[in-house]
Amino acid sequence: MLNRVVLVGRLTRDPELRVSQNNIAVATFNLAVNRPFTSQNGERGADFINCVVFRKQAENVNQYVKKGSLVGIDGRIQTRNYENKDGQRVYVTEVVCESVQFLEPKGSSNQSQSNNDYNNSADSYTNAYSSGNQSTGQGQSRQQPVEDNPFANSKGPVDISDDDLPF
Repeated sequence: MLNRVVLVGRLTRDPELRVSQNNIAVATFNLAVNRPFTSQNGERGADFINCVVFRKQAENVNQYVKKGSLVGIDGRIQTRNYENKDGQRVYVTEVVCESVQFLEPKGSSNQSQSNNDYNNSADSYTNAYSSGNQSTGQGQSRQQPVEDNPFANSKGPVDISDDDLPF
């Protein structure tokens, strides 16, 4: 059996960080994921998906992303239920994130971009994911812009020892 979810979307609100009774950080957020097709009137729809992340990644999500941030998540769908104050049974379906990738640089002003640009979101995720970026010590994945590449203007081979390689 397989339960795997990979999504790219923008946060619809700032993450909410709480601490469980066992002192585990829990962040919840809602992700708007554009649909790959348009309706008959030319509008592109979106799905709004509840997400939850735990421990250090929850702290990182709370610290580094906000409403409108573009993120990629990898996780699984989970359902749960509880009884509310009125005695009614409430059912919740959410994505439990095992990995959250930040797809925009910190402080990026791209938040004003249209939320309906599905292709750009998918391309950003594909580029960041396929470039082999790994998480930094803070749980962030960042694709280095060309102007930040120290080897961009080098002519010929670059001398790097095996000890400097991350793999």
